[in-house]
Amino acid sequence: MSRYKRYDGGDPLAPPVDLGEALDAIGEDVMAGYSPERAMREFLRRGGRDQTGLDELARRVAERRRELLSRHNLDGTMQQVRELLDKAVLEERKQLARDVDMDDADRAFREMRLDAASPPGGPPNTAAAVTELSSYDWQSRDAREAYEEIKDLLGREMLDQRFKGMKDALENATEADREAVRKMLSDLNELLDKHRRGEDTPEDFADFMAKHGDFFPEGPENVDELLDSLAQRAAAAQRMLNSMSPEQRQELMELSAQAFGSPDLMEQLAQLDANLQSLRPGEDWGGQESFDGQEGLGLGDGTGVLQDLAELDQLSEQLSQSYAGSRLDDVDLDALARQLGEQAAVDARTLQRIEQALRDSGTLKRGSDGDLRLTPKAMRQLGKSLLRDVAERLSGRQGQRELQRAGAAGDLSGASRPWAFGDTEPWDVPRSITNAVIREVGEGRDPAGGVRLTVEDIEVQETEARTQAAVALLVDTSFSMAMDGRWVPMKRTALALHTLIKSRFRGDDLQLIGFGRHAEVMEIEQLTALDAMWDKGTNLHHALLLANRHFRKHPNAQPVLLIVTDGEPTAHLEPDGEVWFSYPPHPLTIANAVQELDNSRRLGAQTTFFRLGEDPGLARFIDSMARRVEGRVVSPELDDLGAAVVGSYLGDRGGWGGGGSSYSDFFGSRGWWA
Repeated sequence: MSRYKRYDGGDPLAPPVDLGEALDAIGEDVMAGYSPERAMREFLRRGGRDQTGLDELARRVAERRRELLSRHNLDGTMQQVRELLDKAVLEERKQLARDVDMDDADRAFREMRLDAASPPGGPPNTAAAVTELSSYDWQSRDAREAYEEIKDLLGREMLDQRFKGMKDALENATEADREAVRKMLSDLNELLDKHRRGEDTPEDFADFMAKHGDFFPEGPENVDELLDSLAQRAAAAQRMLNSMSPEQRQELMELSAQAFGSPDLMEQLAQLDANLQSLRPGEDWGGQESFDGQEGLGLGDGTGVLQDLAELDQLSEQLSQSYAGSRLDDVDLDALARQLGEQAAVDARTLQRIEQALRDSGTLKRGSDGDLRLTPKAMRQLGKSLLRDVAERLSGRQGQRELQRAGAAGDLSGASRPWAFGDTEPWDVPRSITNAVIREVGEGRDPAGGVRLTVEDIEVQETEARTQAAVALLVDTSFSMAMDGRWVPMKRTALALHTLIKSRFRGDDLQLIGFGRHAEVMEIEQLTALDAMWDKGTNLHHALLLANRHFRKHPNAQPVLLIVTDGEPTAHLEPDGEVWFSYPPHPLTIANAVQELDNSRRLGAQTTFFRLGEDPGLARFIDSMARRVEGRVVSPELDDLGAAVVGSYLGDRGGWGGGGSSYSDFFGSRGWWA
């Protein structure tokens, strides 16, 4: 059996949500010190290039709320009553003037009553006038009809406050229609009384709906659903009353006795309100709003606007996602569509899918402490994105053929990857055939009848350079790096280089070393999540000690030393392992750093300094250090730091026959070399 439902919006041909932009933004924020949970929340709040975020939806909700308050006022029903009363009095005066046979004393008495209800030149008390004329014997048929319309209007408005649409449904109603309403109210109060005492049964509800279901087009399925809808509107009606001025409230209370010309209606409605407040005390029965517009609202329409305002307040809270355990699934898409249109609901639904995809795709996982963390898969995806940016900066064009072919002239690495246009590496035949068999079985074909090979099945064998490298990337994590906005570019650089080596130069061994007041070997996940270090000190000596230990562990590899820093050494390790700090730099600290740099040269390290900042003293120090070990100095802009480090690594590989790329020619044209 097929089931159908109303289409819920959006482009039916659109691809699944793309997490690339979200992951890039989250990774940037994580590297800036945000937790992954907060980083995800920030992206969902901001949105993307083509994706509306929560902040924009919340702004539109707030704008809609302001628009409702600034457009309307709550005097609509009173204005209508005043107009009908003026019409009745005017028509009656005309009739009295035309009736020449009327006794003069009778005419004078009638005119006196009309003058009391509508004093010439002064504002009348509308409620008092309507009450005063309730016993008046109207001589004009038009006047009598206008006055009766006041009572009918008040009755319909009072009912419309509690039952949406009742005002229009009861227009031109007969006495039988009004009696049906009174019977419905009586039965409803009886049902709610029994429910409050816990004595009602499903049969009671079914009997009530069988008799009066036409009054409830929303079709509640049980007494609780009926209560919810009635209580929400009744609470809005109470908030509307609270929002009126004391004078407006007093007039309305006096006029309400005239509704349908029967006090019974108000008694039934008062009992209904009491039942609803008792059964649904959690509704907002005490709030109020400040309306200052020119468009008058009737009681029923005003209650609807107050319901809209309550719904907007709920949407605002849902979109803020500021409460414990908040999820985008909490956002009421139907309410959002009602208030802002279908496209707003589509935008929110897309954000829900992005959030769910981030949680379900292996991008984020919850650790033992309950906090979200980037998974290794997410780190690889982020690294590939950064590497693409580096490749574009290096090559000035799309694509990264040099990176894919790096090491192609070398030995087989034992790894394989999907074939791409232009690849000349040998096919990995077993992997390609296996891919074809798995695909055909998945498509329901019998491989016994032969296997068809497609382009998507083909994998090529990766090669790696015949010469391996032991790479040490030393990144400054001192106080000044955080203060001067170099923290995130440093992390991006480390992740890009880590991704390149792990994906294209697997034979090389990379060690990441962060150095501030002391140095530390770090995993890439640890470095990218590292908070800003506020301890003063730049311990290049300790970092070089760790780098040289790394080189000695790989005696057959080419040592490559890459140093990213924005300051001269201000700390070193004493023989007992304690950190010694001095600013300005002490000669002993400089001597220790120089000594360990000389050891790197004796181990054969090719050294490149990446100098950040324009400090002349730092420039002189770095230049002298580089000349001492026949190294190089690169002074890139922050946005080009990743390209500079990766390009230097690739250039070094090409320089000692490692099957490197052509990027070494690129640096001269960019003018990066100091």
